[in-house]
Amino acid sequence: MRNQVVSKVAFFGLLLNWAFAELVGQEPQFEIRKLPREIVDDSKFLQPEYLQLVSSDFETTPKLPLVVFLHGSGGRGDDVKRVGRIASGSLRYFQKHASEPFLFVAPQCSRGTKEEMGIWQAKDLDLWLEQVKKDLPVDAERIYLTGNSMGGYGSWVWSAQSPKTFAAVAPIVGGLGQGGPKDVSADLKQWAENLKDTPIWAFHGAKDKVVPAERSERMVKLLQEAGSSKAKCTIFPDEGHGASRKVYNTDAMAKWMFSQRRPQ
Repeated sequence: MRNQVVSKVAFFGLLLNWAFAELVGQEPQFEIRKLPREIVDDSKFLQPEYLQLVSSDFETTPKLPLVVFLHGSGGRGDDVKRVGRIASGSLRYFQKHASEPFLFVAPQCSRGTKEEMGIWQAKDLDLWLEQVKKDLPVDAERIYLTGNSMGGYGSWVWSAQSPKTFAAVAPIVGGLGQGGPKDVSADLKQWAENLKDTPIWAFHGAKDKVVPAERSERMVKLLQEAGSSKAKCTIFPDEGHGASRKVYNTDAMAKWMFSQRRPQ
């Protein structure tokens, strides 16, 4: 009971911080949260600290949609403030275009070891998300996943391994293998089978020299071959690996995402 009271106090404290930031014309700051020791010990590449932010609406909403953002390889490490700088563009986009209050969270992937680089792991992220749902009033029917580059790969692999979790997934310039941009998982057909009922909108730049646009095109084609009517891919002809700026230039993705709801 005491933990529930503390969580509610923290939640409304976040609302007040955001509202004050808007009044004085400052950008609201992420709150840094820390995972329990047992979750860190059970995970492979999770940095213990992660970021969360609650939208600035004071209506008494029992449950709120959750946007999960996964950073790219440049966000790996043990400085979660770096993730805040990376995630700020995505956050500002949803703040501008979401038509309702929402929650925004961003974990951090560690660098890994000399033997194995850090990469998003579905098991790690499942453990982390369970803690987020304990701490925040998450609407389980409206959990939205997006990520850029390595975060795009994370969006693919996590949603494919936990397909009943997400109402919509938007991978941006994402790869398809945990070994880096040149790697392609052998499990793509199984990913497609698992995700055929999930709304997916993949984005890529045709001139991407880091992760070829073919990766997004291939995955969406496999989804459609598996019977999906909810998968689509947008390729920006004049963009490279920075295609997220085109995604964030219109309200299309936000409107599509927030219109999705996963039946429970």
